[in-house]
Amino acid sequence: MPLILPGNVASATASTTYTVANSCRFDFGSSPKLTRAVSTGAANTKFTFSCWFKTSTLNSSYARFLWGGVDSGNETGITLYATSHGSSGAINLYLYGSSSIRSWLTNASHRDPSAWYHMVVRVDTTDATAGDRIQLWVNGTRVTSWSASSNPDENETFDFFHSNNLTIGREQDSGDRFSFDGYLAEVCVIDGTAYTASDFGEFSSDSPTIWVPKDPSGLTFGTSGFYLDFEDSADLGADVSGNSNDLTVTNLDATDQATDTPTNNFATGNPIIHGGKLPTLSEGNCKYVADSAWYHVPSTFGVSSGKWYAEFKIVALTGGQMMGVIDSYEFSAWGASPPEYVGAATLGMAYQNNGDKHSAGSSPTYGDTYTTGDIIGAALNADDGEITFYKNGAVQDSGTAITLPTSANSTGIWFFLPSLEDGTVAANYGGCSAFTVSSGNADANGYGNFEYAVPDSYFSLCSKNLAEYG
Repeated sequence: MPLILPGNVASATASTTYTVANSCRFDFGSSPKLTRAVSTGAANTKFTFSCWFKTSTLNSSYARFLWGGVDSGNETGITLYATSHGSSGAINLYLYGSSSIRSWLTNASHRDPSAWYHMVVRVDTTDATAGDRIQLWVNGTRVTSWSASSNPDENETFDFFHSNNLTIGREQDSGDRFSFDGYLAEVCVIDGTAYTASDFGEFSSDSPTIWVPKDPSGLTFGTSGFYLDFEDSADLGADVSGNSNDLTVTNLDATDQATDTPTNNFATGNPIIHGGKLPTLSEGNCKYVADSAWYHVPSTFGVSSGKWYAEFKIVALTGGQMMGVIDSYEFSAWGASPPEYVGAATLGMAYQNNGDKHSAGSSPTYGDTYTTGDIIGAALNADDGEITFYKNGAVQDSGTAITLPTSANSTGIWFFLPSLEDGTVAANYGGCSAFTVSSGNADANGYGNFEYAVPDSYFSLCSKNLAEYG
């Protein structure tokens, strides 16, 4: 059950002199991709691919491509495999060489929707040791356990940079079903040099098991190499390596630029915890669609202390909807029969579209009704066990905070939890909103991007804030 709990935010406290400012959100349903045609260049014996990724969903019968290419009909790729292809979230490398297709598949899965992963693929076929010609590193550790592997011949060449079409976020020629779903950051494609993980990251001196990014800008990218930092929202395919090898942007725009990064990880919805009632998820697990039954997805981060703020926009309302929080004890009792909605849970509290507040099935009158287009703000005070709701920036019930329920089973760890019976809700935890933010308001630490002003002393749910207040 992947969760970020209080005391489990070591990555947030790990010191690093390098900060990743932005990532790019790839929404599977939008068929996004970044492409570049390479018309010149030699076939390679050495190259490197490095990226940070945070996956959203893998519940598909198709692989999710991080990098794909094709030369004369011969495909190459680096993917996260879906269940029908092997272990869900396993990393698959398949490279079309001068001799044959070379393929590797990890035993380990990489599918935690709350976590950022770092991957480095190092190719050097000039190495005399066959097992060292292809190397994969994940979070600073070299992968040595494979479900399948096929070592290349010595000095075998690959066609990534020779009359090739390179694609980030999708397979080059097999359609949208292979699109990546999640966030990518610090994408580096190196032509002609075989680097290792230590060239892109390091273990933190403060938390030596935590892998953190290093600035890659001083590396040699080669003739056809490029570096995507996603810091220009008007040109997410901009190459900042110095080569000007920009990529063409398809179905990505400024709203897909995120501040959810490996150095400041933000909450999203958690598709693993749903008790059999999983809405259709999109927009980096921040947009939820339900149809004719109550569905809910908790946030990936839970808190037992501090003050936290999130926003939820009602995109479509054809049934009941309510925004609220739930104690983590409730998850252990869900199984295949979760509460019908968050307000039905003994340790849940929510504000419904009819203006009522709900907890343990009780529904007294609370605030204004809300409908399509309205934005509900939720301010959780975990220190005092209270929550306050806002409608379009206006505090409800004259600002009187609602006391959260307790019982002998309470853990005191609270998760945001929107519930919807019919319609669509777009969440904003601050890192990459599922709705367009027109005004832009950060918390007092400068993190997050919200439609309405963040209440005083409240903060967005991200790893840097968790390290300070969680």
